Amino acid sequence: MKNRRKAKILVVDDEENIRKSLKMILEYEGFSFIEAADGLEALDVIEETVGLDLVVLDVKLPGKDGLEVLAEMRKKPYTPEVIMISGHGTIKTAVEATKLGAFDFLEKPLHRERVLLCIRNALKQNKLLRECQDLRKKAEKRYELIGNHPSMKKLWEEMLRTAPTNATVLIYGESGTGKELIARAIHDHSLRVNERFVQVNCAAIPEELIESELFGHEKGAFTGATEKKLGKFEQADGGTIFLDEIGDMSLKTQSKVLRVLEEGEVQKVGSSKINKVDVRVIAATNKDLKKEKEEGNFREDLFFRLNVIPLYSPQLREKKEDIPLLVEYFSKNYSDENNFKVKKFSKDAIEAMIKYLWKGNVRELKNVVERLIIMTDADIIEKKDLPDQIRREINIYLPDSKDIKTLKEFRELAEKDFILAKLKENNWNISQTAREVSTPRSNLYKKLEHYGIKIEAGVGEAVAPSSLEKKGEESPNSKGQDGR
Repeated sequence: MKNRRKAKILVVDDEENIRKSLKMILEYEGFSFIEAADGLEALDVIEETVGLDLVVLDVKLPGKDGLEVLAEMRKKPYTPEVIMISGHGTIKTAVEATKLGAFDFLEKPLHRERVLLCIRNALKQNKLLRECQDLRKKAEKRYELIGNHPSMKKLWEEMLRTAPTNATVLIYGESGTGKELIARAIHDHSLRVNERFVQVNCAAIPEELIESELFGHEKGAFTGATEKKLGKFEQADGGTIFLDEIGDMSLKTQSKVLRVLEEGEVQKVGSSKINKVDVRVIAATNKDLKKEKEEGNFREDLFFRLNVIPLYSPQLREKKEDIPLLVEYFSKNYSDENNFKVKKFSKDAIEAMIKYLWKGNVRELKNVVERLIIMTDADIIEKKDLPDQIRREINIYLPDSKDIKTLKEFRELAEKDFILAKLKENNWNISQTAREVSTPRSNLYKKLEHYGIKIEAGVGEAVAPSSLEKKGEESPNSKGQDGR
């Protein structure tokens, strides 16, 4: 069984007898003991000792006294807990030490049980604080926005300009583009960063429960309301609420959200009392709210209240240059979290991933990377390891108009690319491809010959058309179809 790490405790006192006495007590209890005789030596030891957990610090010291040492320590991040000790303790000194961040204050003569109790409590708090710091670091990494594409740089500029204000933000973008990450980044750079960030997925909550979820309810307000419930808006009071997929919210609920935005007021279901809240609202949607508004599905007044600062979350296919960066980030992050060896992706694998049309955007890419790390044995992930749909995908790119002189040339280049993509999608099966693009098989063969597209023997169907097709005759299914 692996031994648990000994907690490192530094004792700073100019009296050698005190240091010896505490050394005997602490080492007997299984702690690692370190000592210093004055304030300057203590600061040097603190600077040099890795993983120091606790400092027991005398107030009266030669050179720098204990309060000065404590003040110096608190200027740096992630400092250990401090217990102050003194033979001339006063309430004023104890209050000053507490203001500077001391965990506790003990008067001399020191009593063994009191010292050990105080030390254990201080170590427990130190452990909790470090765990919180670690969790915060992990959360920051988890919700990090990655990208060097100009569209991402523009988005960051807009976010940083918006964050310190209380303006309502509406984030547009397809599913999987990271709208939640944008909302969290705005909150983390706002004046409300130390308050709560509350997320609500409006599309995931049934219509009959959405009002209760957002505004809360009183006990007995409806069947199943067995106790009073605090709504999401009240939970976010002082902080930020993120209303994801707000385009799926009913008109009735929209009117209540409008009231919060305009008046800062919420009313629980089943209550006549109105409560004031101070909440910043960030909303997101993958729908065209202007169109929803015109069709009567979204309130015009709410749209204008939400659309104060519109932000666009770009699709992954619009910023393909960021794919290698994202692959590396997801690979390292997932490997670190699960104690896996970090795997690399080959150049061919990255190129295939760049060509693929990521309909699920960054979320789909993240899932694919994690799956490959789990399921691939080799240290380098090759193109052959990628899912079939990524390896076989050929994207249709519109030809660059700068290099094309005639409309006919443009049309032919686009048509050739389209045919190649459809053949690849259908595993080079001519009949299936012809059916899908609604053209006779004979016509598709003519197109292949015209564009110099060759299909190797053994892949899909035979290369040569049938004798019937060679004569230019059509199958019964092709009657009435366009022969292009």
